[in-house]
Amino acid sequence: MNDNKRKYRELSDMTKAKISQSLKNRSKSMTHKENISNGMREYWKTVPNKPKERE
Repeated sequence: MNDNKRKYRELSDMTKAKISQSLKNRSKSMTHKENISNGMREYWKTVPNKPKERE
């Protein structure tokens, strides 16, 4: 049995830091940037504006 498999969904802070450090300064392809942009546009369409307070 492989002991390196994840047993839980949550990661330790040290593991998160290692992953974050390894992913820093990577370039993204143009299609990846477009997909991120489209995804964020779709997300922000679902978030309502804050209601204005009436006097």
